[in-house]
Order: sequence, then structure tokens, then C-alpha cells
Amino acid sequence: MDGDTLRGRLGSMGTAGGSGGLRVAELRKARDLTQAALARRAGVSVSLLSKIEVGDRTLTPTIAAAIARALHMSLGALYGEVEVSPDQGVLLEELRTAVRRYDIPDQVPAPDPAQLSVDLDQAITLREQADLTALLEELTDLLPRATTYAHAAASPAGWAQLADVYSVVYALAARNRWMDLVEVAPTRQTWAVDQRPNPLASAVAARDRAGTFLNGGDFEGGLTVVDRAVVAAEAELASLERAFATGTLHLRGMTLAGRWGDRVEAERHIQAAWSTAAEFSSDLRVHNQIFGPVNTATHVLATQGDLGRPRDVVRLADELAGKDTGLPPTRLGPVHINTARAQLDLGDRDGAQTSLIQAWDVAPQMAKIHPMSREVLRVLFSLHQRSNPELVELARRAGLTL
Repeated sequence: MDGDTLRGRLGSMGTAGGSGGLRVAELRKARDLTQAALARRAGVSVSLLSKIEVGDRTLTPTIAAAIARALHMSLGALYGEVEVSPDQGVLLEELRTAVRRYDIPDQVPAPDPAQLSVDLDQAITLREQADLTALLEELTDLLPRATTYAHAAASPAGWAQLADVYSVVYALAARNRWMDLVEVAPTRQTWAVDQRPNPLASAVAARDRAGTFLNGGDFEGGLTVVDRAVVAAEAELASLERAFATGTLHLRGMTLAGRWGDRVEAERHIQAAWSTAAEFSSDLRVHNQIFGPVNTATHVLATQGDLGRPRDVVRLADELAGKDTGLPPTRLGPVHINTARAQLDLGDRDGAQTSLIQAWDVAPQMAKIHPMSREVLRVLFSLHQRSNPELVELARRAGLTL
């Protein structure tokens, strides 16, 4: 099977879960733009845009954001919302209803706080395991009950717990590119925190709010949110709480700066994160966030990839491979995906394929919908110029029609 045939058949994949490069071509043609016109607007070369559209180069987040701005749309809209089954669609609408009714508690007896804590822990575990299907079902039930309890108890613990639930809602929405919830969930999270001010929970809420800028492609705006939150955390917190809060914010900051292509700003956040992580002997989990030396390494790895430093990505990946990281699939999956992208950039197609398979083994639901995972898969097909059984199997699992 030749490369053109493979490209044509890959072109039949669904829009929402499809490849970013194919989405760019579809959106460009829908607006009656030539490649030259879009390339000029986005500030990229025609050659690069052509390679991205046909599958010879991956669409990186930085280039995707530039193209999204040129098309006057958000980055999430450029990639497309992940499609759901009819049953999941019902659950998703129930979740949207619960978010909409944030200040209208159910008229039922307040739930048991101990059981709510157990259920929140379960939701966080599902998030960390990247079990997105089960997480949607869990949150649809959990959010209304957490809302009712927070209003009934009116306690710092109840509002902080509700804020944590909204943080998980944001994480699920961001992974699936449900942009309405990506925008609203952190707003509700901040609202819950503000009912009984909690500086550490406020820092986490600011990190998630900066994530809305990340998903929207407004990296500069997100960095402003991060810097303001760091200043507040340094003023209001002390000891390990301050370190945890500022550390998680610097992780978000390096991601934003890397996607923006600002090497100076990225290095500032990288160095601050490393310095702060040195205060922890191991990674800690607080308010649905993980911070410590290992998770910092995974974020640095991803940022080096965004900054066009694939050799640094591979080096960090090798260092992590030799450790018992203890990180959940939701963090390990992106490590393998970013490593695959770096290996592809270095011309190591076999290594890229191996890393991509590892991502699928660790976090299959995430790998199925992750934009870079699908981009790497499409480019590997284009470059191999032949039928590859392992790639065909991945494509089948990803729902790509070959």
C-alpha cells in the first residue's frame, strides 16, 4: 500500500477525534483559503503547512495555536470536540446541567460527608488512571451531591471539597476538548473557593483557570494568570503549602511558555519548578494535583519538546525509564506520547512507534483522543509508506478507518 493511498484512507477519520493536520486542511478549505493565504496569516511557511496537512509533519501545539488565531477560533475548536456515544452524551448533558445549577442545591437531605470524600477519591483515581468513560459517569452523580453538601454545611471543608470536584470536571473536559466546560468549570471552582477563602485551594483554582487559556491558545494570558497566582501564594502561604502551590503553578507556567515558544519565560518557570521540587523527597497529591521532583521532570520533558529540543526529551525519558516513578497513567501516557514525537523529529521511526504503543498500553483512552498521539500515528503511516501491522492495530483501536 503506497503513501498516497494511506493518506486518503486516513482522511476518512471522524472530525472530532481526528488528526489535527487533517482538521487544518478541512477548516482551511471550508473558509476558501489557499495554503499560501493561511500560511501567511499564521506566520508559518507554505512548505511546513503542506507537510502538516498531508501527514509528513506533526502539527505541534505552537503551530496549531498560530493557525487557530489565523482562523479566528480557539485551539480546542481547531482540534475538535471528542465525540461521545449516545449513552455518554446523556451523561454529558447531565453533567452540564449540574454545572449550570451550581447555586441551586438539590432539595434532599445533605449527603454523608464521609461518603462524599470516598467518592471524590474514587473520581481522582479514575482521573489518574485516565479512565475517562468511568469518570464521566462518576462525576455526573458526584457533582450534584457535592453541591448540595457544600450549601448545606457552609463549611470550609465542604466548599473546598466542591472546588476539588470542579477541578476534576475541568480535567475531564480539557482532555475531551468540551470547551464550554473547560471555560466554566474553573470559574465554578474559583466561586466555591471564594465562599470560604483557602489560599492553597485558590492557587489550584488559578492553575486550572490558566488551563482555560492553554486550551484556548492564549498562552500569554495564561502566563499572566500564573504569575499573579504565584505572587498571591508566596504572600499568603508558608512552608510546604507555599512550595506545593507555587510549584504546581510553575508547572503550568512552563507549559504555557513552551507552547508560546518563549524560551526565556519557559526557562524561568523550569528553574523555579526544579528549585521548589527540591523541597520534596517525593511527589505529593493535594487538591487533585501532583507536585514533586518526578512530575516536574515530566513537565520539563514536555516543555523541551514544545521548544524544539527533541534530544533533551529523549534524555529525560531515558532517565525516567530507569526510575520507579509512581506516577499514574494520566502522567505517564503523555510522557510516552511526547517521547514518540521527539523520536519522530530525530528520525527514529521505530522508537516513535514503540513509545506510541507504550502510551496505548499505559493509558489507552487517553492515547485514543490525544491530539499528538493521533498526529504521531498519522505521520508514522505517511513515512512508513507500507502497511505496518502494529500501526494498523493502533489505528483500528483509535477508530481510524483504513
